[in-house]
Amino acid sequence: MKKLALLVSGSGTNMQAIMDACDSGEIKGKISVVISSNHEAYALVRAQGANIPNYVCAKKDFPSVEARDAEILRLLKMYDVDYVILAGYLGIIPPSIIKEYPNRIVNIHPALLPKYGGRNYYGINVHAAVIAAGETESGATAHFVTEEVDGGPIIRQEKLRVFKGDTPETLQRRILDQIEHPMLVGVIKDLCDDKISVVGGKVVVKD
Repeated sequence: MKKLALLVSGSGTNMQAIMDACDSGEIKGKISVVISSNHEAYALVRAQGANIPNYVCAKKDFPSVEARDAEILRLLKMYDVDYVILAGYLGIIPPSIIKEYPNRIVNIHPALLPKYGGRNYYGINVHAAVIAAGETESGATAHFVTEEVDGGPIIRQEKLRVFKGDTPETLQRRILDQIEHPMLVGVIKDLCDDKISVVGGKVVVKD
């Protein structure tokens, strides 16, 4: 059974979907630790309710970003995790952690990468940009994390239609419910079943 670390920043709806899939046996893995960048994240309440070890590593609590990143890495090593899942995590993963977990850190981005990816595109900003540009479709992309923000090998990508009356909030909710939650669960399931590898910078998924 694979050990998972979940990095969170907000309400934890992606985390809840993963928790439910682990509990049902759909994912053959265990959430070993939850690390939040935010003291107020409701994801922490979810973790506490499920008796999952949880920690806060907020920038304001450390003398430097490097010190904060070192503490996250210490926790990941302490729980001997196999995969690091960014479940609504708003921070940038530093090279020091990426080098320790090559092709083992997964992010889900609420757009069709490479469109609307990079440092300025996160959270509701992504959906606002998609609507402002008049896009007719959007979606989500699951990818491995590399030092290029939102630029790692794509694992899975799905799309849906953008309606004329959509607001950033309605588009965000639809993508979360229809794509992000099931996609992230499916990707983690395949990882825990050893079906995903990276060959020559491209993702290969076994049948």
